[in-house]
Amino acid sequence: MPDSTLRRRLVVRGRVQGVFFRASCREEAITRGVAGSADNLHDGSVEVVLEGERRAVEELVAWVRTGPPQAEVSDVDVYEEPPQGMSGFTVY
Repeated sequence: MPDSTLRRRLVVRGRVQGVFFRASCREEAITRGVAGSADNLHDGSVEVVLEGERRAVEELVAWVRTGPPQAEVSDVDVYEEPPQGMSGFTVY
């Protein structure tokens, strides 16, 4: 993995379930060449894992803070994690 590869795990809160947040995140990630996943959590939040080139991951983290038009993001926790060589983007 190149040194510029980042991995971030985000927990996104607000009105983020039932508003195409995960599918929109997948489209945005694929457009930027970022691997990862998006999963609804039981508390109504969404967990997003992003791994890829530094600039692309940072752009996607910024996008997540707003999300798709139907979403109302109130808070995003961002955790740095070591890259694991992910490929593709999975919506759970």
